[in-house]
Amino acid sequence: MNNSEFAEYFKKRTKQIALRAIKLCKKLFKTEEGRIIGRQFLKSSTSVAANYRAVCRARSGAEFFSKLSIVVEEADESAFWLEIILESGMAKEIGEEQETENMLKEANEILAVASSARKTVRTNKGNE
Repeated sequence: MNNSEFAEYFKKRTKQIALRAIKLCKKLFKTEEGRIIGRQFLKSSTSVAANYRAVCRARSGAEFFSKLSIVVEEADESAFWLEIILESGMAKEIGEEQETENMLKEANEILAVASSARKTVRTNKGNE
């Protein structure tokens, strides 16, 4: 898979987790704590997808690195909120424990890929 194919694949992958977050949050929003935590999770998960698209359109190396850093930060935050949703029992209460666990796995994989890419960019930038 070349770089542009990977970028398209990863755009779809980040968009999918954002769409899955929307579905999960619709169920979470039925309680006050679910609304509060769900809103935070929804913001971070959709930000991952939006900022990865911006990474693909970066006009400079600095902009690329900056947007990729936001993807890393937001993916980590998304994983955090998924952990809270799981560990608080909210996911179980709404019958979405397995889906939430799957989303946490995906968020951590996205985080790992983005972190690795950022580390590579930082290393290559230092070699210029």
